[in-house]
Amino acid sequence: MLDAYVYAGLAGDTGPGKRVSAGLYRSREGRGAWEPVAEALLPRPQVRAICTDPARPGYVTIATQAGLYRSDDHGEQWRKLPAPAPELAVWSLLRHPADGRTMLAGYEPCAIHRTTDDGATWQALPVAVTFPDVTLNPEPQPKRITGMAIDPNEPDAIYASIEVGGLLRSLDGGRSWACVTEGLYLVDDALDLHRVLVSPAAAGLIILINRIGIFRSADRGAHWASLQLPALTGRGTYCRDLALDPEAPDRIYVAAGIDFDGDRGALFASEDGGRRWTRLDLGAEPGSTIFGFAVDPTDTKRLYCVSKGGQFFWSEDRGRRWRANPLPPGAGQVYALAAGP
Repeated sequence: MLDAYVYAGLAGDTGPGKRVSAGLYRSREGRGAWEPVAEALLPRPQVRAICTDPARPGYVTIATQAGLYRSDDHGEQWRKLPAPAPELAVWSLLRHPADGRTMLAGYEPCAIHRTTDDGATWQALPVAVTFPDVTLNPEPQPKRITGMAIDPNEPDAIYASIEVGGLLRSLDGGRSWACVTEGLYLVDDALDLHRVLVSPAAAGLIILINRIGIFRSADRGAHWASLQLPALTGRGTYCRDLALDPEAPDRIYVAAGIDFDGDRGALFASEDGGRRWTRLDLGAEPGSTIFGFAVDPTDTKRLYCVSKGGQFFWSEDRGRRWRANPLPPGAGQVYALAAGP
């Protein structure tokens, strides 16, 4: 079995006055010492997304405020990819489920760039859409792409979650787009999306998370239902990361907390597609929202999660028992977590 590496990226919100950290850390299997691995990239690299490839050991792509960087040796050396530099930041990365040479990068302000030749060239996708009015008035909310997903049963169906703006959908491989959660809203809670996934169990089966919970659509985003995650506050549960077990898509994991800057975090799991939930006991109470979660692609029994404040936990039995391996002192504002060979 290949050794797994876990990567944690530090960053922050791009809004004025928000706290921002920087750096990228690496640990062998999540139990080894944390090592900084991006210090020579650029001054204070803000890492908001990390992408690995189970088919290519050592392959890591990271998204920073200056663009995209690639390593082929677990972060020992890096090279800058010729993707366009963002106006503010690159927030998300997606490797195509059937073609490892194709990758999408999601930007702030709202833009998606795609490569089909492993990063050598990039093309902007035409994601001009109309957003719900509540996210534009009286003050425009950020339009950053926090997550993307491609339907493995319908490879031309692409989805992108917007913070704050709802869900974007393309059914023609990215040639045209629509906002499929457009409508009349009094508040923007349901439109503050943090991640979207498409289940391989059925075509058009979408799961997304937002500021108040987790929702499911069985018809490509036309209709939605709450999956009734246990509520941590009167408004619901602030959900930040989302994953499916690649070997059992009805097994769902949700990283959560009470708020963006909340002082309590939680990790939830469902074995039946979201009908019933269990709050996993991490062995310690996270002092901030769980901002990152990863299933180890080399062994799906190994799970990893990290709080915004840098508390890291790992399990080798699908979450029944957890051990702590905190990031170094001062390594807070964790915005990205990924694992790979």
